[in-house]
Amino acid sequence: MSSSSHRLTRRGLLIASGATGVAAATGLLGVRNALATAGPQSYTPTWASVDQHPPAAEWFQDGKFGIYYHWGAFAVPAFGNEWYPRNMYNNGSYENNHHKSVFGDPSAWPYHNFINGARDKAGNWVQFAPKLKSAGGNWDPNEWAQLFVDAGAKFAGPVAEHHDGYSMWNSRVNEWNSVATGPKLDLLRLHADAIRAKGLKLFVSLHHQWNFGGYYQYVPQQSSTTLRKLYGQLDNATEQQLWTDKLREVIDGYQPDLIWQDLYLGRIDEARRLDFLAYYYNKAVAWNKDVVVTYKDGFNNRGEVYDFERGGPAGIQTPYWLTDDSVSSSSWCYTQGIGYYSTTAMLHALIDRVSKNGTMVLNVAPTADGVIPSGQQTILRGIGDHLKRFGESIYGTRAWSVFGEGPTQMGGGSFVTPRAGTNKDIRFTRNKNNTVLYATVMGWPGSTLTITTMTSSRVNLANLTGVQLLGSTAGTYVNLPRPTQDGGGLHITMPSASAPYSALAYVVKLTFVGATPTPTASPTVAPTPTPTGTTTPPPAGQATAKYTVTNSWSGGFQADVTVTAGAAPINGWKVSWSFPNGQVINQIWNGSHTQSGSNVTVSNVAYNGALAAGASTTFGFTATWNGTNNPPASITCTTS
Repeated sequence: MSSSSHRLTRRGLLIASGATGVAAATGLLGVRNALATAGPQSYTPTWASVDQHPPAAEWFQDGKFGIYYHWGAFAVPAFGNEWYPRNMYNNGSYENNHHKSVFGDPSAWPYHNFINGARDKAGNWVQFAPKLKSAGGNWDPNEWAQLFVDAGAKFAGPVAEHHDGYSMWNSRVNEWNSVATGPKLDLLRLHADAIRAKGLKLFVSLHHQWNFGGYYQYVPQQSSTTLRKLYGQLDNATEQQLWTDKLREVIDGYQPDLIWQDLYLGRIDEARRLDFLAYYYNKAVAWNKDVVVTYKDGFNNRGEVYDFERGGPAGIQTPYWLTDDSVSSSSWCYTQGIGYYSTTAMLHALIDRVSKNGTMVLNVAPTADGVIPSGQQTILRGIGDHLKRFGESIYGTRAWSVFGEGPTQMGGGSFVTPRAGTNKDIRFTRNKNNTVLYATVMGWPGSTLTITTMTSSRVNLANLTGVQLLGSTAGTYVNLPRPTQDGGGLHITMPSASAPYSALAYVVKLTFVGATPTPTASPTVAPTPTPTGTTTPPPAGQATAKYTVTNSWSGGFQADVTVTAGAAPINGWKVSWSFPNGQVINQIWNGSHTQSGSNVTVSNVAYNGALAAGASTTFGFTATWNGTNNPPASITCTTS
């Protein structure tokens, strides 16, 4: 069968043969009540086969916005971040010092006490054991699902297992699960049923390759097989089989629409990765569903969707992509004193990413007993308010030939902080029929909106038939006068100098007879993520790096380093510096690091190391210090 015929749907085959109806479908294809799924109708565990899987299902490209959540035993201490289970064993780290102070030495008060339950030093019972509201607790999965609907999400779901090795479902292969211990509830089942009852697709994330890949490096060798399983200390063959078995349990038991996996999938044997893909895709064919698999490494963008952690490209990128971001910069799980990005920054980040051919899944951080804090709900409802009113410019749209214009740089890699735009920042989308162009302005532009991308020399507006401002409620419009056009751009007269209603962004709709026009010159497209196994070219061009302290506490601090390409693009980079006072990095995001004494080198070559000219990316780290030192006010970063 040729590649093009592989892309036929079952419905397409029926139409091509002249058959109609369920009976014809069953007779022709030997499947029961078959609807259409895109791509081949069977897969084998080879790249040649799984690469035929259409990576970004139509529902995924249409939905644009989803929600997930880091909720588990790591939320019980509510300190540091979701890496608490690792860092509590790192002697001298701020999590280790906190743990000794509140709970006791990890050798006597281990992480699994948060699962099985134990008393802290003050005599309080401590355990991850959320209770349903119907049983007298604080958690209601239906309320969560309704909040996700109110936020405008089209898919949602939990972290089913984080690096800590605790399964949030009724697992037969892992006794460390939420039915056998703690809450004594199949949390994934309750999530899935509530989410699907609201008409949303089910997103499930699994991070368990990290469990035996170094996450628990500070934990001493455990005495029993069951504890070695929790702490990732079984032999490699057993751990790899467990990785497979857990995925199959989730696939068979819950039929997720999207499976998201974290970094370092390359640690899993290639044969097992291929087996997972073929197994899931074959199950989806049997379910008559179009499913999505995302990746940061270990797969490729021919059959799966590349994910930028906390970021996105500087420009339009093909094929379709995803970013996972969070409402907080400091932690993915709930912690005491957790801070949040602004609603405006998160909404504008969503708008920017959609304009560049992407989808965003946003993480929230519930408390251990099952409450989504009010500050997080405010962000979600603020995004939902915009999507409820102006969703036609987001849902079901596609990227135009230009993503936007304006002074605010957004994207450029992973770990790029969400930024609010200005009334000079515009992002474009178009409808799937390519007859409508939406221009979203990230602030009221005043009496005239000028779109500099659409100059008279670049864009022919002969087939423009109407210009409207989307009104304050969904489906309402304000007709605007026909705009004028010259060498400075397209000039649209707005209803008034001041905003006629309150919104975090405003949308102008341009309707055409026939296709939307294509500018005669387009900006450079951002580089496509490198498929697994491809060697990244050596660095080219100059880059700079800027260091910023973002948080500090007794014994440690968090900081960001932003790498910016110069006049030439770079295809990889390294940043080096020396800590002045004995600081030691204990966690880093978006790169690998080495430290010898005070000298630190962070490299980001193979993992999304490409930057367009002038584009930036940010990596974050936490570090501890000796004695009473403070975070260094400045460090000199050099790049190569």
